[in-house]
Amino acid sequence: MRSRYCAFVLNRSAYLLATWHASTRPADMRQDDSTQWLGLEVRRHTVNDADHAEVEFVARYRTAGRGVRIHERSRFVREAGRWYYVDGDL
Repeated sequence: MRSRYCAFVLNRSAYLLATWHASTRPADMRQDDSTQWLGLEVRRHTVNDADHAEVEFVARYRTAGRGVRIHERSRFVREAGRWYYVDGDL
């Protein structure tokens, strides 16, 4: 989760796509260069089994002068030793 947040901060779309599970990955991803990321708080991490986990987090950013807060429970799956973001509930 933290590495994906850092990729958002650094505008590294290729990394975000590479860490997104193929079953839910978008074809491409465009980020707004004017977005200013302000912080990440990981609230909870739940291991469901050896290859499935959930992370609850709050991320904050500012865009067009407006503050935005994202509160999500994200699902991850491990395949061939690598973790992939699958989806999340806001």
